[in-house]
Formats: sequence, structure tokens, C-alpha cells
Amino acid sequence: MIEARHLRVLRAVAGTGSFSAAARELGCTQPAVSQQMKALEQSAGTPLLVRAGREMRLTQAGTALVRHAAGILAGLTAAEEEVAAIAGLRAGRVRLVSFPSGSSTLVPTALAAMRAAHPGTRISLVEAEPPRSVEMLREGDCDLALAFRYGSASPAAGPADAGEWEDLVVRPLLTDRLVGLVPEGHRLAGADRVGMAELADEPWIAGCPRCRRHLVEVCEEVGFTPRIDFATDDYPAVVGLVGAGLGVAVLPELAVESVRAKGVSAVAVEPAVEREVVALTLPDLARVPAVAATLAELERAATR
Repeated sequence: MIEARHLRVLRAVAGTGSFSAAARELGCTQPAVSQQMKALEQSAGTPLLVRAGREMRLTQAGTALVRHAAGILAGLTAAEEEVAAIAGLRAGRVRLVSFPSGSSTLVPTALAAMRAAHPGTRISLVEAEPPRSVEMLREGDCDLALAFRYGSASPAAGPADAGEWEDLVVRPLLTDRLVGLVPEGHRLAGADRVGMAELADEPWIAGCPRCRRHLVEVCEEVGFTPRIDFATDDYPAVVGLVGAGLGVAVLPELAVESVRAKGVSAVAVEPAVEREVVALTLPDLARVPAVAATLAELERAATR
């Protein structure tokens, strides 16, 4: 195998015409130059230099190798500089996927901080709810996923949930509590706390599939099956439907924070249910400087 260091020596010998002059140019000894040239000729399987008096001249094979060496060494130098830029956060990219309420609350603060600190790092954002966002991470379609799951104490945590992220780096960000939403004129508007069972006869507006499953299982735990009149992944639509008096809902606090809650009253619900909001990445990606820096900024955003 031809090594880059041997190519550099060959170019120095070709340019100076002798081992001693090449050694002075490279800052090494003449025997070192001689040894490296012998190693290169062994790798090439043919002589590359011939002695003509006091000078060394290239053979046809040596001439061909020097011609290619210029491009090879230039490409290697460019690659080294690019890798150094990425490692030093002067370049690089991070592909981020997030669920909508995370996109409108945690992500903007984190990305603004990344742009200010590392303007050479490019970050793209697409939206997807878990488990699709986690699938995208495992399939190589993103580098970092903002996701959530309901705690193992919650009835919505299925038997497979406990180990669903075992192969990933999990960075906990915050605990997001669910709150109830009722129309402003509702009989329970303004209450300090509302038991889920008190909403048993209400029409419901449900959210994303995972949240919908969670809603049904929590309600069944307290003795009723909710009558879901509307279901939408769009949190502003949920708030709008509740505000129009078409039903009640439970949403994570992050979701309520991300929309203008017009015409609704937020109330604490019992039993208290929380979801864990996390940032996920693959173990190898966690060592990439740009990904690690983005994870750190997401953590800071979650504490603000």
C-alpha cells in the first residue's frame, strides 16, 4: 500500500534531485529519506529512481507516480482541513427532527444559540412525532431527534416502551405535565384541579396518535372511555376546537405554551400524568462535535 508520507518524500527527491537535499527540505536525515524510498519502491513493485552521477532521476514509473502524487496530496490536505474545520465547529451540519411543540419552544432557543456560537455549523429541521422520529434516526435520515414518551408508571407506557431506546444515547431534557383545556364558559373553568372522571360525559378533542392512545388509557384507568369527536395532530386546531365549545382536551404544557390559547381555560388534571421529553442520537453521532454542541444547547434551552 502506497503511503502519503512516502509520496511526499518522492516529490521532495524529484524536486531537489538528491536524498540529502530532500532530507534538508523535509527536516529529516538522509538515511530516513533512503529508507522511505526503499519502502515506496517495495510497495510499487518497481524502481522509481535511478542514480545519474550525483543526481537521482525518476524512472517512467516514478514520473507517473509523482504526477499523481500532486493530486493525491492536495486532496488529502483538503480532507484534513475540512475534518479539522468540522472538529473545531467551524463547519459541519446537524439534521434535527422534532415533534411540533418542541419545534416551537425548545428548538428556536437552541438553534439561535448554536448560530451565535458556531455560525459555520448548518442545522436543518423537519417535524415528526415519535415513534416515526426515532425510526428516522435509526434509518440515518437525521442526526438528532427530539422525542417524548410517557413514564413507565403511566398506563400509556406499553410493555415495549421500557427498552425502546436502549440502543440510543438518551439525553433527558424536561418533564412535561399534561393540563386540561375546557372552554372559558365551561362549568369547570377556573377550577384549581379537575379529576379526569369529572370529564367523563364530555366530548373530547384528541391529539397525535401516541397522545390519543395515552388519553384513552388514562381515562379507562379512572373508569370511562372518552367519546372522541375530533382528532388532529395540530395543537392550534385542538385549542381552537375547545375554544369554540366543541369539547375538552388534555395537552402537554409545551403544546399549550406553543399556541395562543384563546377562548380556553387551562386546569390541572388528576391523576397527574407526565411525559418525558428527551433528545436522542446514536452513540457514534454523540461524539461528533456539532451534534454534541446541539445537544448541549437543547439542554440549556430546556432549563430556561
